[in-house]
Amino acid sequence: MKELVLVRGAGDVATAVAIRLHERGLAVVCTELPQPLAIRRAVVFAEAVYEGRWAVEGHEAVRAMSPGEALELSERGVIPVLAPEGDAVVRLRPEVIVDARMAKRNLGTHIHEAPLVIGLGPGFTAGVNCHAAVETLRGPLLGRVYLQGSPLPPTHIPCPIGGISRERVLWAKRAGHFFGYKVIGERVKRGEKVAWCSGEELQALCDGVVRGILRSGIEVPARIKVVEIDPRGDPVVCFRVAERSWRIAAGVLEALDLLGF
Repeated sequence: MKELVLVRGAGDVATAVAIRLHERGLAVVCTELPQPLAIRRAVVFAEAVYEGRWAVEGHEAVRAMSPGEALELSERGVIPVLAPEGDAVVRLRPEVIVDARMAKRNLGTHIHEAPLVIGLGPGFTAGVNCHAAVETLRGPLLGRVYLQGSPLPPTHIPCPIGGISRERVLWAKRAGHFFGYKVIGERVKRGEKVAWCSGEELQALCDGVVRGILRSGIEVPARIKVVEIDPRGDPVVCFRVAERSWRIAAGVLEALDLLGF
């Protein structure tokens, strides 16, 4: 039986992590919210929660309805997405937990949940609430493994792409429902209406292509990212896992090596 890794999250970074772990020959189970809010939907296993199954970079994920089904799928070489997580940690007893939810804070993961616990980004301190932490802030330290200490604190500023940072991201100002007017890969112009959210229309703040957009009809909390535009204007990149995500995933593999897994 393969060693089991439970990856918390199935967004873009978590998907890259799951793919690299799967390619390494490990059994992988991703867990997600019952209504995921990942916007880079073309390249996230979270879409399997809505669609039943979803393929990214040649790897397919399938929604699992119980920890038992998730374990069965993982043993067959499939990447299951279990939503919600529930008591999966207790029932599955994974050898490794990777918290890849990218919440910029720890949502409750602790060091005693598994023999090896890895946390991604702010909120994790190696030796305190995880055995290793991985840097997620874009820059020269991206993907660095911490066996002591913590990743850099969040800037709360979107990573620049094509020289544009804040203007490429649209946020929900208040809780409500979201409806998108555009699809991933579609070109938009500055000032063009791209979505309706919580009673108001959202306009693009720069030219480019839609890199990410929430599913229409879902309910959203306030202050979350709902639309992301890539100012470089190349639709192809919208359907590829980002290099940043791959570098973070490489950090997870390095952490496993450093800790003798």
